[in-house]
Order: sequence, then C-alpha cells, then structure tokens
Amino acid sequence: MERATFGGGCFWCIEAAFEELAGVESVTSGYAGGHTDDPTYREVCTGQTGHAEVIQLEYDPAEISYEKLLEVFFTVHDPTQLNRQGPDVGTQYRSAIYAHSDQQLETAEAFAAELESEGLYEGIETEIEPLETFYEAEEAHQNYFEKNPQDAYCTMHAAPKVEKVRETFTENLEGEQPSP
Repeated sequence: MERATFGGGCFWCIEAAFEELAGVESVTSGYAGGHTDDPTYREVCTGQTGHAEVIQLEYDPAEISYEKLLEVFFTVHDPTQLNRQGPDVGTQYRSAIYAHSDQQLETAEAFAAELESEGLYEGIETEIEPLETFYEAEEAHQNYFEKNPQDAYCTMHAAPKVEKVRETFTENLEGEQPSP
C-alpha cells in the first residue's frame, strides 16, 4: 500500500469522489500544510492555522497508479482557483498535493506542467510540496457524504464530483455504484 494526500477544496467533496475508485483502500479527511499542531476543524476554518482541508488515500499501486490518482484529482476540482473552490473561500480550501516521496513530488510537478503545456489548464495554482504532517479530522468529517447524502451542501457540491468520477473513470470504479 502507498499513500497520497490531496487538497481540492472541501474535504467532504473530494473524499466522496476518491472513495469510488478501485484500488483506493481508504480515504481519510484531515489537515496538512500548516503550522498549528493537531488543529481542530473550527481552527482550520479560521484560516489562521495555515492548514488546508485534505484527504489522505491508502491505495494499491498494482490496482491504480499515482498518475491515475493525479488525473482524478485534477478532474474533480479547479486547480486554477487560488485559495477557493466554488463557494468555499480561504487558504484552507487551496488546491494542494502533498507528496509522500521524492518520486511523488517529481511526478506531481511533471503532471501539472504537462497539463499546462497541453493547454488543458492555464495558470495552475496547485501547491505541490512534500508532506510534513497529516492530522486526521474529527470523526464527524469522515465519510461525510456517505453519512449525509441529502445534506444540501453535499447535494450541490459533492454529488456532482462523484458523478463526474463515475462518468469519466468508469474503468477505475469500485464495483457497482448507486446514484449519488
């Protein structure tokens, strides 16, 4: 098993999207990239901790590659928005890739550069740096979409990301999926 850590706005939304993928064994919502030890959700929401809302995946590279995870990551959020995604504004919602190894760092940098050179995105704002520390978010934030599918925020923001993964990455899905 290997790990990958991504920030693409609200962790509820990208957590739900990555849980759809075969080879992704677990997805944990949390915080990374800041200067406060063991921050709470309330603290991160202030923007004062320096942390981004992120997800940390445990995945089987024999089933899904890091490059495929990057492709999904860049598909389910807008990497050209600085410190925001949709209605969520602040540094805690920044686009970020926190690498677990030099290889992941190099791969992510090359992947983002390729997307820009191909003209798929102009002005990628994704922060790409080594992961220093990951802090797991409170239990209420884990599997949020699964636990709260009728929540208005989930219906408007998480469900479309899940649907996009189901439509775009059909060959990478984990078994049969119900409608979001």
